[in-house]
Parts: sequence; C-alpha cells; structure tokens
Amino acid sequence: MIGAEQSNTSVIYGQSSILKIFRRLEPGPNPDAEVHRALHAAGSTHVAAPLGEITGPVEGVETTLGLLTSFFAGSAEGWAMATASVRDLMAEGDLRADEVGGDWASESRRLGRAVAEVHADLAAAFGTAELGPEELAGLTDTMIATAEDTAEHVPSIAQALDRIRAAFRAAAGVGGPVTVQRIHGDLHLGQTLRVLNGWAIIDFEGEPSKPLDHRRSRHSPLRDVAGMLRSFDYAAHHSLAGGPSDAQHLYRATEWANRNRNAFCEGYAAASGVDPRSFGPLLGAFELDKAVYEVAYEHGNRPGWEPIPLLAVKRLTESGPVSGGTS
Repeated sequence: MIGAEQSNTSVIYGQSSILKIFRRLEPGPNPDAEVHRALHAAGSTHVAAPLGEITGPVEGVETTLGLLTSFFAGSAEGWAMATASVRDLMAEGDLRADEVGGDWASESRRLGRAVAEVHADLAAAFGTAELGPEELAGLTDTMIATAEDTAEHVPSIAQALDRIRAAFRAAAGVGGPVTVQRIHGDLHLGQTLRVLNGWAIIDFEGEPSKPLDHRRSRHSPLRDVAGMLRSFDYAAHHSLAGGPSDAQHLYRATEWANRNRNAFCEGYAAASGVDPRSFGPLLGAFELDKAVYEVAYEHGNRPGWEPIPLLAVKRLTESGPVSGGTS
C-alpha cells in the first residue's frame, strides 16, 4: 500500500497492477477513470492501461469507487529526479546548471513533449470549445476575487494585491478566443513518472477539493502548463526553505528553475506547434493564480516555505510568466 497518499488509498499487486480506492466520493464518474479509458483508447503511451473499475450507487447515481490500472514498476517520480538534480547543482557551487552532471533540461524537454501529447489526445477524445472576451474576463475576475479573499488573512498577498489585480486584468485584455478542453487539472512533478520509454502522467482526478463538475469540465491547457512551471520553481527552491539567506544558492536555484521551465515549454512547443510562452499574460495569470494559492497554503501550514511562492508572485507581477535563463 502507498502510505503517502492523502485523498485516496492505493494497493499495489505484485509488480503488475495498482488499485486506487477513492475516499472522497461525489455521485458520478471519476475523471481519473474517464481519462484513463479515453487516453488508452487513443493509444497514448503516457498513461497506465486501465484494467478494471469498481462502481456503485452513491445517492442513487452510479459512481466510481475504485480504479485498477497497470503499474509502472521500476519507475522514478519526477519530483525526486528534479530535486536530485538541484542537489547536484548546489553541491557544485562554481558550475552553471548546464555544466553539472545532473543537468535535467533534457528530461524537462521530454516531459513537455509528453504533456503536449496528452493534451492533444484529450482534445481529440473529449472535444474543445472557446472562451470569448466576456468569458475570459469572468475567469480573470474569479482569480482577482480569490486573491482578494486571500489578502484578508495573508499579509504578504495584501501587500502585493494591487500588482496582482493588474496582472490578472492584463490577462483579460488578451481578449480571446481561448481554447478550452479536458486537462489533467492538478499537474505537477509529483504526478509524473519516468518510465522505460519516456514519461508517464498519473492521477487524472483533478484537484480533489474542487467539485466534480469543475474537474470534469473544460479548462485551458495553460492551467496544466502553469502547474508544471510552479512545480519546477518548488523543486529548485525547496531546499532553501526555512534556512539562512544564501545569495549564491538562491542564484543557482533560480538558474535551474529558469533553465528547466524553458526546456519544458520548448518540449511542449515541439510536440504541439504552440509555445505556451507566446500566451504571455494569460500563462502568467494561471501561474499567478496558482502561486497565490500556494502562498496561502504555506502561510497556514509551512510558514518557512512561504517565500518560495512569494518569489513567484513578485516575478509574475513585475515581469512575466517565464523569465530569463537559457535552456
């Protein structure tokens, strides 16, 4: 059994399969089961094969209770690999990120390709729609309202609130149309596995705290991209959390983050034909929305980590979504 999970319980059978039991149930099909079936039918190599599903009535509606899939034996988690690369860089204080043996940019590029290919398969399986200017403005208004609510109990967000509002309004000015489709919904390095033939994506349940209708609806794929970009930042800076300020290590962490964020976007662009960075303010808005949530979480749970997402809030409200660095 995997003990690290919080919202579900998973049991591994030998080295061949894994059963996930969903503990937070809402009436209806779980997105994890829906998406695995659709991607497997599309021939995706980036997901586990669905082997079975447990269903039953919840409030009179047939509901997903559990999902059995193939198990990626011998795989390595993306988060563990990324943080190992950061440790290698920190141990070599006089070398750049592209000079150390643990440079991870090639893996970030492969991961970007994998995410883009999954997005393409999801669009084909579930269809797409477009947000016009009014709907886009409504989306950014919701982001502003969330930031304003957060500012009421998180002083660091309150101090940056005017800049945060301006960044979200700049995204609304893009005007649309913006394509929306089914996405992962909670994508970060911990939801990725390096397997024998590339990268696999796991846990398509979406954010467990969100209502089922929200998790099964269409969103911009930039939301997933933004989640990955935030995860690269966390991987780069987490080892500095709560410790004394070290300008050299901070510089190297930022260098690693920029290099791998850009490499991920390059891989995504190579597979999709669309560079996420070309969406500028809109990608920045999705990343900023995520960073505001992270600041609130760290403020309430791990105060020593709050500076990590605050760095992103500062960057995103003063420059843009993917800053500097070569890849």
